[in-house]
Amino acid sequence: MTDPLILEPQNTADACVIWLHGLGADRYDFLPVAEALQAHLHSTRFVMPQAPTQPVTINGGYAMPSWYDIKAMSPARAIDEAQLEQSAEQVIALIEAERSKGIDLTRVFLAGFSQGGAVVLHTAYVKWQEALGGVLALSTYAPTFSDEHQLSACQQRTPALCLHGVNDPVVIPSMGRTAFEHLKHWGVDASWQEYPMEHEVLNEEVQNILNWLVARLR
Repeated sequence: MTDPLILEPQNTADACVIWLHGLGADRYDFLPVAEALQAHLHSTRFVMPQAPTQPVTINGGYAMPSWYDIKAMSPARAIDEAQLEQSAEQVIALIEAERSKGIDLTRVFLAGFSQGGAVVLHTAYVKWQEALGGVLALSTYAPTFSDEHQLSACQQRTPALCLHGVNDPVVIPSMGRTAFEHLKHWGVDASWQEYPMEHEVLNEEVQNILNWLVARLR
């Protein structure tokens, strides 16, 4: 497994954001965003892992960086759940590494774009059983959320900020909205924000992320 890209802050780290890229991208994809955020978060470390390169069925079996295989697009994503579990375990290992460095779990945040967002939602609200600082879910969906699923009291205490483009043709807004509605139904302090964009990231969105992080890192 490729080592994650780690952006150390200018001050001693007392918080961490673990940020997962989307399908076909790499660990450098969100480096400019991390640098922009860290310019204001002087004691927050950013950890950006790299997805393994593996075949993706919907892309003709072509091998590319992916957190899990997507076997079909509709009516809902058909995915390789075993690979999703493996990716979640990688994220859990990164969480544990931050804890071993002395970072309190309530100051550890998971962020993910598109497929990376699906991994962090699964990690925080299905796999991981302790409260975290929060989850940033960008232009994403939650393939493992269901009406039957229930959260532990600790999982409920992990807040979420869900951000989506109203014109997203890749992960349609209703998929992201469904994930958000599940979180609200389960008692999570979740917020929804829409932007006039497609499957991308806007400066306004980055500013809203910064404001959300600052409010939780006081």
